[in-house]
Amino acid sequence: MAANNLLALDVGERRIGVALATSRARLASPFTTLDHTEDIYQKIRDILDQQEVNRVVVGLPRNMHDQDTAQTAYVRRFAEGLRREIRTIAVEFQDEAETSRKAESELMARKKPYTKGDIDALAATYILQDYLDQHAGGAL
Repeated sequence: MAANNLLALDVGERRIGVALATSRARLASPFTTLDHTEDIYQKIRDILDQQEVNRVVVGLPRNMHDQDTAQTAYVRRFAEGLRREIRTIAVEFQDEAETSRKAESELMARKKPYTKGDIDALAATYILQDYLDQHAGGAL
């Protein structure tokens, strides 16, 4: 049985962090950061095809009281647009609480230069790893 490849997105208005994992290895890793341009859905579709992705996990931002915010609505609209573009691949949400802060803290601790794109890609990795951990033992 072939492993399923998963891709996670940390969606922002300027950039989108991207991470990849296989359901077999269950270990997420940063992949890239994409500029959020008019052709963003095509860029994502290209990655999905190249990496043979079977499922997309989108980080869902919520406030500290687990309530939707303006950014939550933005990400939901983005995900709906993505679903329309890639109809045959499942798109799911995963809570992304504190992933960007956690990513920046980790990169600061490394004491090496990093960019906002590095933060976004690492945040996507945390989103995907959380998803994999929550679905441990289950089929993906």
